Amino acid sequence: MNLLTKLKQPPWRTIVPSACVVLIVPVGYAVWSPGLDVRDGRHDLGRNGIWISHGWLGDDSWFTRNGKTNELARYRTKESIRSLAAKLREHHITDVFPHLCPADIEGPIPAVDRTQTEALLDELTGFRVMPWIGGPNGGSARYRNDQWRERFIASVKQLLNDHPRLAGVHLNIEPLTSGDADFLKLLDELKASLSLGKLLSIAAYPPPTRWQPSEEVHWDETYFRDVARRCDQVAVMMYDTSVPFPKVYQNLMAAWTSEVLAWSEGKQVLLGVPTYSDAGVDYHHPRVENLRNGLLGIHRGLSRQTLPSNYQGVAIYCEWETDDFEWKYFRQNFRK
Repeated sequence: MNLLTKLKQPPWRTIVPSACVVLIVPVGYAVWSPGLDVRDGRHDLGRNGIWISHGWLGDDSWFTRNGKTNELARYRTKESIRSLAAKLREHHITDVFPHLCPADIEGPIPAVDRTQTEALLDELTGFRVMPWIGGPNGGSARYRNDQWRERFIASVKQLLNDHPRLAGVHLNIEPLTSGDADFLKLLDELKASLSLGKLLSIAAYPPPTRWQPSEEVHWDETYFRDVARRCDQVAVMMYDTSVPFPKVYQNLMAAWTSEVLAWSEGKQVLLGVPTYSDAGVDYHHPRVENLRNGLLGIHRGLSRQTLPSNYQGVAIYCEWETDDFEWKYFRQNFRK
């Protein structure tokens, strides 16, 4: 019996193909390059964004309530504010989302420290500062209730009247199921309440993925477009995917980059990249979802097309967890 005939007999006819698959899959993954390393700054338009912590605006009661009174000096000194502004300028960040969540269960957004807010705006001249408002869906964010929406919107208007240099607001409610008509009603009413020139920015959800099929944290094309039509900017949260493999995440980021730019109805788009480390949860693996893999995927997605006019840049989540190594990587692998 020759070798070829022997290989066609049991058990070789199953062992050989199985062995080939075992070898081909890891070799294929090793040579696969779904990301793209870009270091010439071609994708940095100088208008990036970042989510920053509550302490930059929060009033004294927030520090007391959260046991953070020892951190007041980290935010309240002129030196600390100037240091923040310098870091943001160095990294070409212009859109700043200071945390101002969660809203009260009755509707109003949290109070700010008036002096601190004006001091921050003094140093962030030339930036677009949009307080990050909203909260947990069904918890403090009860936007299906007419009275809640009325109080929520009234408090937003008051904040913008009290601090007219604020560029607008950045709305983030989580989770939020694709197709939620009540959220669209909130957007319509909130947008209508804003003075001329004030911006409505949305923390948007990325398209569906087989890795995480939940409709609570992914929006289909129809709903993404419905949301985009009602706002001025979408900052897409391109993380918390449950993806366990770095290259798969890079590939997903590349695909999402093309999709959300096409779906945003011409509105400005910031592509959200992660720098946080929520280890021990099944929806986020820090060795996979990180700044490096996020940017590699975005570079690949952007390189497949001429830069669309609605592409604004990337948004970093978040300021309080971005370390020196990540800032260095951002300078070398994204900043112009």
